[in-house]
Amino acid sequence: MSNGIHHVTVIGGPAVRNHDFYTRVLGMRLVKTTVNFDDPGTYHLYYGDEAGRPGSILTFFPWEHVAPGRLGVGETQETVFRVPEAAMGFWTHRFIEKGVEHQAPEKRFGESVCSFKDPDGTRLALVAVRGAEAEPGWSGGGVPAEHALRGLQGVSLLLEQREPTAAVLTDVFGFREAGTEGSTTRYVADGHAVGGVVDIRAVGGFLKPRPGGGSVHHIAFRAKDDAEQAAMVKRLKENHGLETTEQKDRNYFRSVYFREPGHVLFEIATDEPGFAVDEPADALGTSLKLPAQYEPMRERIERQLPPLAPAQPAD
Repeated sequence: MSNGIHHVTVIGGPAVRNHDFYTRVLGMRLVKTTVNFDDPGTYHLYYGDEAGRPGSILTFFPWEHVAPGRLGVGETQETVFRVPEAAMGFWTHRFIEKGVEHQAPEKRFGESVCSFKDPDGTRLALVAVRGAEAEPGWSGGGVPAEHALRGLQGVSLLLEQREPTAAVLTDVFGFREAGTEGSTTRYVADGHAVGGVVDIRAVGGFLKPRPGGGSVHHIAFRAKDDAEQAAMVKRLKENHGLETTEQKDRNYFRSVYFREPGHVLFEIATDEPGFAVDEPADALGTSLKLPAQYEPMRERIERQLPPLAPAQPAD
């Protein structure tokens, strides 16, 4: 049994700019508007597909005056979205039209990949996936459904050593090694087209990262339920000597966290209960949702948070 990626969480810049880029330029759906449960003075914004399914989710802690991060060893290097093969031309033209910093498409593991950055320097990419056009695409953000993102393919990690992290991926999360290109080794979670790839690029001598705007805060892997999560926690401790935090209730999933051997912060998040637990599926993300402990502070929190411009279809 394998467990793919549940979501990726990034440190972002101003919330309005972040919201505009992900909903209008990339055409993602804002599936939950809430706050950082550990710091309610800032948003936690979740973007995904129409249903906010695990594996489609990119989330942000947006800070108005965040300093830019610096890529270093022991960090997520890139987060990759899946698009249909025929959509790459559309996206290349769209990036030029919208002034998005991007690279020319290149081949990786036999697939066409286009790297780009958001306004805060978050390192992202699109991969052209054969057959992805048969999967549903969200068109509410102004990107035609046939070109829309089909969730995450996965992430690449920049690490000093490959083997200790690979041991966790294969033993705890059920990934398998699928090939090597240069200094990069690919691991896949069979049965998970969405969120099923982790690439490890092993390098020596890189600087350590400086977290900031554009930096990935953590990567969350899926657990079906509490029992499966507990089994993973047990395996981490017994087989790898790694301790996790206590379980934290994030309202839409339940989480534990740990530093994997390469120092990247990993989370194990349950699939249940999902994002429709506190608002209808057709209204996801349209109102500010607070955890119960912050409801008495709602008026003050709403005054602190900047308004989010409503998503409008892009030209």
